[in-house]
Amino acid sequence: MAQTNLTSLPASPGLKFRSIILGFAIVLIVAFFLGPILWQLLTSIKVNQAIAAVPTVYIPQLNQLTLKHYQDLFVRRPFLSYIFNSALVSITSTVLALGLGAPAAYALARLRIWGEGFILASILIFTLFPYILLFLGLLEVVKVLGLGNNYLALIVPYTAINLPLTILVMRSFFQQLPPDLEDAAKVDGYSIGQMLVRIVLPMTMPALVTTGILAFIFAWNEFLFALTFITREPMKTIPVAVAQLGGASTFEIPYGPIAAATVLGTLPLVLLVLFFQRQIVQGLTAGAVKG
Repeated sequence: MAQTNLTSLPASPGLKFRSIILGFAIVLIVAFFLGPILWQLLTSIKVNQAIAAVPTVYIPQLNQLTLKHYQDLFVRRPFLSYIFNSALVSITSTVLALGLGAPAAYALARLRIWGEGFILASILIFTLFPYILLFLGLLEVVKVLGLGNNYLALIVPYTAINLPLTILVMRSFFQQLPPDLEDAAKVDGYSIGQMLVRIVLPMTMPALVTTGILAFIFAWNEFLFALTFITREPMKTIPVAVAQLGGASTFEIPYGPIAAATVLGTLPLVLLVLFFQRQIVQGLTAGAVKG
């Protein structure tokens, strides 16, 4: 009996229809997420006449493009200082959160600590607690300690807010590591600190990267604390600076400079996620499937 080549059989109409619907849905989802980003990018390079034109100019012509909005950010405003402030606060708080959270997570994962259940429950509750409710208490602390217009007024709260999430995520990764590796390291004469730095942390690098990026994004985008605790113009962060951009008059809204500042403020996060994309995927999916 002759064998039939299955690959030569025509696809059923139902399968083709499902493929078309799936492709159309993918295009809609991509357009839904990328549409606002592309619109913001186009607004940042359009001249003011094209921005305010009626009907709306969706695709500008070459004579309607300009980089003046980006130039104004650095000429009329200390935008480099804003970028430096955001980077300093975000990087410092992220490093502190990982530096303090990783050892604490390892202790909760490997050591028998009295009241461990209560500690984990408290960490989980603090993770779910809306940080905005801490604002009034932190404001009084900043006043008493005289930390107004000081980077520590942002670094310390950001570190404290990111610590619970760091501890919970890192603890789950530490629990997945085989204890035999640590036992072998102890036999070789490694102390707990050496074993953590040289063996355990390199094996949990995806978790460190994922947690660090989440902490960095929170600190980079945080607005309320930065608006209240820092009032000096050269010390403001990017979210506050963008929100306070003004036009030539009271009733003018500088859409172009605001869009340009938004693009510049978002670009570091996009590059960071793209650069560590593989580690982020590994960190988010590790432990999801157990064989």
